[in-house]
Amino acid sequence: MRVNDGKEVWVRAIFSAQGRDALSDQAKKSRADARNRRLAWILVIFYNIIGLLDIASTEIAISAGVGEEANPVMRAAMENFGPAWMAAKLILQLLISYMVWWFPHRFVIAMFFVAVAWNTLVVGNNFSIVLSG
Repeated sequence: MRVNDGKEVWVRAIFSAQGRDALSDQAKKSRADARNRRLAWILVIFYNIIGLLDIASTEIAISAGVGEEANPVMRAAMENFGPAWMAAKLILQLLISYMVWWFPHRFVIAMFFVAVAWNTLVVGNNFSIVLSG
C-alpha cells in the first residue's frame, strides 16, 4: 500500500522489516530538524502538565460529587483499579510523550497538537464543573 507521496503507510511500516527501517529513517530525519524537536518538546511538556491537571480535576470533581468520568474506558479503569487508574494514565501519557519525541514529524506534531488542545478543553470543562458545583 502507498499514499499519494509514495511513502509506505503506517500498517506496512509496522509489519515489515523494510517498513520499520523506513519508519526509523523518517524518525531520524524528523529528530534532526531542530524546529521539530523544539515543537515536540514544548507540546510534550504542555501535554504532561495538562494530563496532571486532568487527573487532579477529575479527582476533585468526583470527590466533590459534582462530576463523573465521561470516558467509558477511564470509567472502567477507575471502577476496576481504584486509585491505580492514575498510574495507568500517567504511564500511557509517558508512552505517548516518548512516541512524539521519538518521531517529531510535522504531521505527528500537528495531530498531537489537536489532541493536546482537545485535552486542554476537557480540563477547562472539568474545572468549570468543580467551580460551579
